[in-house]
Amino acid sequence: MSYNLPADAAIAFQGHRGAYSHLACQKMFPDHAVQPCTSFIDAMRAVENGMAARAMIPLENSTAGRVEEIYRLIPELKLHLVGEHFEPVDHCLMARPGTGIDALKTVASHPQALAQCARHIESLGLNAQAMLDTAGAALAVSESSDPTRGAIASRLAAELYGLDILHDQFQDVKGNTTRFIILSGTEILPEFQPDRAYITSIVFRVRNIPAALYKALGGFATNGVNMVKLESYILGSRLSASQFHVDIEGHVDQRPLQLAIEELGFFAEDLRILGTYEAHPFRASHQFRD
Repeated sequence: MSYNLPADAAIAFQGHRGAYSHLACQKMFPDHAVQPCTSFIDAMRAVENGMAARAMIPLENSTAGRVEEIYRLIPELKLHLVGEHFEPVDHCLMARPGTGIDALKTVASHPQALAQCARHIESLGLNAQAMLDTAGAALAVSESSDPTRGAIASRLAAELYGLDILHDQFQDVKGNTTRFIILSGTEILPEFQPDRAYITSIVFRVRNIPAALYKALGGFATNGVNMVKLESYILGSRLSASQFHVDIEGHVDQRPLQLAIEELGFFAEDLRILGTYEAHPFRASHQFRD
């Protein structure tokens, strides 16, 4: 999958170097510099303001579920979804060099990583400490002189911060995978090729009429278009206003999808096509279908 980026283009992500987002950047953009950011909104703003060419943002995890903040941020920004990446997550329990696993009393990481390793943490009798990101937790351990502190992070983080890996595959569930989306400040529509699979992502609100959501989504069924994801969330403090995010199999140049979107428009407002992009090969694997 090619993104035709200039050689000096940077890829923004949230977290410290060594975060799983950094690892995903290396996989998708191995020849480009990365730009660590303190928050998701900072990474996305970096693209919106032209300080970075792309942002690599985690959207959901097969164990911990969706990253709710991202669904709320995307409609607020003028960014386009131009790709996706599925990154297998290998959580590693790590500590300062020479530290034995029996010496640990606390383990720090991002809340989602702690949740994904909860049973292993409990079995070792460790106290969990939440931090802003996994790599930041590894960095903090490397800078501490306390031998009882450990972190859960990626193998890349252990290498960057000189920590020993005490236990790899520390996650409770095998096959743990995070789906990332790739955001751009400009729309990039791939040319439709019949032998390739595509995903189109849309956000919308339904009109305040009876059975609005049922009617809005009916066009996908009648036109034979497969909807692979439907997420809803409340906008701001208005409990009656729900926003919906849908991922659909297909390219916007395909007539059935065009008809389905046209029908959706009759019953929806604030309808916005976030982007059409090639489906990541992971979707076609047995692992994803399960």
